[in-house]
Amino acid sequence: MNQLDALKQFTTVVADTGDFKQLAQFKPQDATTNPSLILKAVQKPEYAPLLQSTVAQWKERPMDEVIDRLLVGFGCEILATIPGRVSTEVDARLSFDTSATVTRAERIIELYQAQGIHIDRVLIKVAATWEGIKAAEKLEQRGIHTNLTLLFSFCQAVACGQAKVQLISPFVGRIYDWYKKQAGASWDEAARSGANDPGVQSVTQIYNHYKHFGIATEVMGASFRNIGQITALAGCDLLTIAPELLAQLAASEALLQPALNAEAARATALPAVQYDEAGFRYALNEDAMATEKLAEGIRSFAADAVKLEKLIQAV
Repeated sequence: MNQLDALKQFTTVVADTGDFKQLAQFKPQDATTNPSLILKAVQKPEYAPLLQSTVAQWKERPMDEVIDRLLVGFGCEILATIPGRVSTEVDARLSFDTSATVTRAERIIELYQAQGIHIDRVLIKVAATWEGIKAAEKLEQRGIHTNLTLLFSFCQAVACGQAKVQLISPFVGRIYDWYKKQAGASWDEAARSGANDPGVQSVTQIYNHYKHFGIATEVMGASFRNIGQITALAGCDLLTIAPELLAQLAASEALLQPALNAEAARATALPAVQYDEAGFRYALNEDAMATEKLAEGIRSFAADAVKLEKLIQAV
């Protein structure tokens, strides 16, 4: 049995791509997209017709609506290929505006529903800022499920659990990137791999906290740099994996065992943790890595949203 099939026995495998033509070969349960992945996909010739038809049909509408219709167009194509859910992201420029995030999310859901897609097949991706978490809390109360992204710290995960969000996406690879860059020449790749990888350690801590305290929010490790990070998180609720790494897993016959264990987490003594807004902001501020990577991620997704707008204007 290859590692991809082995992984699917104890973890829900999700494809991290906007390239829906690549999806079928890996048979993932769910799929995730983000502004950067959609931007990458729409620049490929095979997706030009989807871009052109969306723009032609809706070009008189405000740009933000055209963007949402394009995102939903990709999402519908992805849902035709997979049995589960697709994650579609709210514009990152709204990351500090709770009410605007809620409004935008509701429109995305309405656009999916107009295409006959059931609400339970869509996760609205929102950056895990305090304002984003509060928006997600309101959306969940209205029956709209959310995926809290750009999650780098334990305090973000705790606040998401308190808000009863459906799912969180802790970013393994970007955490690893930060610590590797900080260490510079002193970085020891072998010593900081597998269970000792800082990104793996972050997700493991979050997973154990959720399972110990019976928090229903799903944990989906994201942003992987190598398959060692993936295999070190085998047993996590879900893992969202880029097509290149899915291919590497499918090509490997190495033995794969679960690394995370809900039963063990329940039996471990862990302190209860809760955050109000002030406590959350202070805890995030104390974590230089999370503060920097959250800000950088929002800037990057916002920049790609602007590039997507320019592409649309040029059609």
